[in-house]
Amino acid sequence: MCMPQLFLLQALALMALGLAYFIQPHEMTNLSGMLLMEPAAITDVRAYYGGLQMGLGMFLLLACRQPALLRGALTLLVLLYCALALARLGGLWLDGGLQQTFNLTALLFELVSAALAMLLLRRLRD
Repeated sequence: MCMPQLFLLQALALMALGLAYFIQPHEMTNLSGMLLMEPAAITDVRAYYGGLQMGLGMFLLLACRQPALLRGALTLLVLLYCALALARLGGLWLDGGLQQTFNLTALLFELVSAALAMLLLRRLRD
């Protein structure tokens, strides 16, 4: 998979998830077992899970069109997905998570995404 295709795939996935969290925060958080009990929690999910993912997706789309941003975008993806995977592993360990199908699936996605971005970053350096 070449870089623009990876960025496009990641961008579309992030923007779709972000939009889904923004439009349907209750339904999306219920997938992982979260309950939104207060309006402040709903707004936080819309902003953080929705806005942050849509913003990242837009940056990746921009990197598809501006080659000067490729190295920065790949570095961002590696750091982001490694940090998410490490935090998720810590949460699974602290919370006894071997039965947490949602988090195990998310962990797999994060590890694969980090590995792909790392591979492409190395190719870019060569």
